[in-house]
Order: sequence, then C-alpha cells, then structure tokens
Amino acid sequence: MALEELQREVDKWTAQFTPQYWQAHEILARLMEETGELAREVNHLYGPKKKKDSEDKRDLGDEMADVIFTLMCLANSKNINLDDAWKKMMEKCCKRDSERYKKREDLV
Repeated sequence: MALEELQREVDKWTAQFTPQYWQAHEILARLMEETGELAREVNHLYGPKKKKDSEDKRDLGDEMADVIFTLMCLANSKNINLDDAWKKMMEKCCKRDSERYKKREDLV
C-alpha cells in the first residue's frame, strides 16, 4: 500500500472528529510521546533497561505503527503528500549519498 493510500485512510477516519486534526505543535507533542514509547520498548528488548514485572508487554510493531499514524496526521494536517516527500528523500539518498557509506563487498 502506498503512503498516499495510507494517508487517505487516516484522513477518512479522522474526518469524523472535530477538529479533524490538532494543531501542528500538538501533533508533534503526540509524535514525541509515541516515539518515546517506541524507544522505551526498544530499550526493554535490546538495551540494558529491562522491563519491570509489573509492566505490560508491548509489541514493537504496534509502537512503530503509532509513530507512523501520528506522522501521517501531521502530514495530512499540512497537506503534505508523503509519497512525493518519500521520492525526493530516496533520490537524495540514492544519488547524493551513494558514495557516502562503505558498501558491502559482496555487492561491489
């Protein structure tokens, strides 16, 4: 599914609320909260800080999806097409940064 399709899905769901989208700084605050929850889960799974017995188990994919959803809300609220933004970013990475990092020997 393309990012544009996902954005339409988010927009359709949020259309039932008023306001449909919060102000940009409010969405950004929510994005930071969701990113913090993702960071906490990564730290529990792969870092030195292990989860307390009393803490609920969370799914890493669910936490990532929360970040993506919130980012799409921000993009939608500002009429940003993430497919277009993604294409620009990939072009930048694939052209400008193509020699920036060491490549795998088996692919050279």
